[in-house]
Amino acid sequence: MSPTIRPYRPADLPALYAICLRTAAAGGDASADYPEQDHDLLGAIFAAPYAVLEPEAAFVLDDGHGQAVGYVLGTGDTAGFVKRFRDEWLPTVAGRWPAPDGEPADATGVMASLLHTPERMVVPALAGYPAHLHIDLLPGFQGAGHGRALITAFLAALAARGVPAVHLGMLSANVAARAFYDRLGFHEIAVPDAGVLTYLGRATS
Repeated sequence: MSPTIRPYRPADLPALYAICLRTAAAGGDASADYPEQDHDLLGAIFAAPYAVLEPEAAFVLDDGHGQAVGYVLGTGDTAGFVKRFRDEWLPTVAGRWPAPDGEPADATGVMASLLHTPERMVVPALAGYPAHLHIDLLPGFQGAGHGRALITAFLAALAARGVPAVHLGMLSANVAARAFYDRLGFHEIAVPDAGVLTYLGRATS
């Protein structure tokens, strides 16, 4: 069977954690950057909370045998999601990854700091783009149009809910990802002090 796009199912959650880790190094595998006991940390920030808190905006690429090999997920309301992240999601994972004391000393510390500061997602310059998204595909399924199909499904779901526009933040160094988003009609949004990130946005319809 051919890969297909379908809505997220709770049974996909372990795959989302794995995909997030295996694509986190500018599209490559970040497993070597974290101790094995922290391999779920990235997914606990950038994947799982979206699937758990807003499953209606989560879609996966199914390899044709029931296994998720890519995903797009996000929220239609970034400010509302941040509040739910702090109130509902963070208490479920904070004990495993406590907030670091002082300046983070390693990659785990940097990510744990992000985990405990969801308010960083509310950026005034992005107020006109209330939704945001994350998309990741395992390498063997990239370059075949699946990313476009995932984004199309996500945008349609947001548009049906009346959400006007979406944004994303990407590592500026990931030139392949930037070319992908450019082809899908995303444009750069000027954000002061964006650091290593570039912010992109587009209308949902």
